Amino acid sequence: MKFGFSANAFREYDARETIEIVADAGYDGIELLFDEPHLYPPDAGEDEIEEIRQALAANDLAIGNCNAFMLTAIEGFHHPSYIEPDTDYRQERIDYTKAALRTAAALGHGYISIEPGGPIPEEKSREWAVETFVESLEEVLPVAEEVGVDLHVEPEPDLLIETSEEFLEFAERIDHPRIRCNFDAGHLFSVGEDPIEAFDRLAEYVDHVHLEDIPEDRRHEHTQLGDGALPIDEFLDALDSRGYDGFVTVELYPYEETAAETVREAMAYLEDGGWV
Repeated sequence: MKFGFSANAFREYDARETIEIVADAGYDGIELLFDEPHLYPPDAGEDEIEEIRQALAANDLAIGNCNAFMLTAIEGFHHPSYIEPDTDYRQERIDYTKAALRTAAALGHGYISIEPGGPIPEEKSREWAVETFVESLEEVLPVAEEVGVDLHVEPEPDLLIETSEEFLEFAERIDHPRIRCNFDAGHLFSVGEDPIEAFDRLAEYVDHVHLEDIPEDRRHEHTQLGDGALPIDEFLDALDSRGYDGFVTVELYPYEETAAETVREAMAYLEDGGWV
């Protein structure tokens, strides 16, 4: 396994500073934030992309993932979504995702993570939301094929796809080799699943893992490693025993005010556990 840290905790830093801090903390890679204030694909020119390339190379840091889930440049984490009732608003997410695929390709990375549809609108049915998500991605997938970049749908509490079973149902419905799973252990733990059993269920779709701790009551709150109830060491043991050799990215975006300290504390937990 390789370990990375998500840049979405570093929204008070620029991208270059973030890369330097994550590298200095001892990680193998970084999850780039495809959003302001870092690298926003609709506005990212070749000079900006080259700056990221140079910063990664100078710090000997790999790309663990390209996070195209958060979209605060337009509104917030989840809006616009792929299932907005307003078609023009929905198109903003679709167009953003196309730009994100092209930006990942320009950086030489093979996948981006995306939200699982979005919050189901109150006035719409689940069936409408699933069909609309499929239609949205069917517009995006030709670009994914063109540039050779996968779409990692990330199950999340309170969004269209929350559980491993819901992901499998969706994957079977859309039936496309570029649709993969961004496996977030904390998200699945929050909706009542055993993360090891969930990983085994989804393993054929997983190339990247998110990791954070979760409070004992399993509320969806990204918590520093070791401060919650998720069985982190058992989960990492399971990944290791199954031969998982991709990135495990620590995602602690709520720690924006203490990002530089938080990234080091998470590494200390991994070092104490003998993982790095």
